[in-house]
Amino acid sequence: MSDTSNGGCCGGSCGCNSNEGLTITTRPEDIMSQNNITLKIDGMTCGHCVASVTEELREVEGVTNVEVFLSAGGTSTANVTTNSQVDNAVLTQAVQEAGYTVVSTDA
Repeated sequence: MSDTSNGGCCGGSCGCNSNEGLTITTRPEDIMSQNNITLKIDGMTCGHCVASVTEELREVEGVTNVEVFLSAGGTSTANVTTNSQVDNAVLTQAVQEAGYTVVSTDA
């Protein structure tokens, strides 16, 4: 017969062997050290623009993911994920090499 006078524990060293209702989330070290940078970019008008910016940003050392959201004729957004510190100037230069202008960055 189990003793429930210990606040609901159910055995083991602390009196509990049950994982019922327990959720454990682990994150690999590389995910925990990721940085997210948002670039606002002017001059993009089409899918080719998106592909050019994406390609240039992916070539930057430390960049692990790039998502570019086109706002044709407006200010587009690039979300850049890195696994190390990357200088915003390096990302801006990559966008310039693709032929576009970074108007702001948000790390």
